[in-house]
Amino acid sequence: MAAEPDPSAFRENPPTRITLKIEEALVAAAMAAMALITAANVATRYLTDISISFTEEYSVVLMVLVALLGTAIATASGRHIKIGYFTDMLSPQGQKVAEMVAMALTILCFGLLVWHGWRLAYDEYRFEVLSSGLGHPNWWYTGWLPVLSAIVVLRAAGRFIRLARGGEG
Repeated sequence: MAAEPDPSAFRENPPTRITLKIEEALVAAAMAAMALITAANVATRYLTDISISFTEEYSVVLMVLVALLGTAIATASGRHIKIGYFTDMLSPQGQKVAEMVAMALTILCFGLLVWHGWRLAYDEYRFEVLSSGLGHPNWWYTGWLPVLSAIVVLRAAGRFIRLARGGEG
């Protein structure tokens, strides 16, 4: 029979560290893809006066991916935007409460993005909306909004729970 894992090990090294590496790799890949297609477009336009049409559409989608995955990474690791001037004036307990309030508001905000993003993607699927540049189904692009927003919600909920249990988050 296998031994039970030590729960204190998760407090010191939360499981988010492994999956954060996956998210960081996805961000790096998306940024590399943006750099490559933008450089190819610039070179092509400079050499031939012809623009590669797909680059703008794909760059916008990749930028949304980077922004939402970056938000998930920052939320999970506690590196999200804060107004330190005010929170630094609080006691350690007050800082923890402020961080928990911030995580609750993050869950609310990105929960709304999950709901409305899903409705948007579904409507675009249902009404067969096509992208203006390449004529692809637009839900291929907008479908990432609720998925990645849900990841942010899960990251914020995980941080909230770790803070509530007395950890650093």
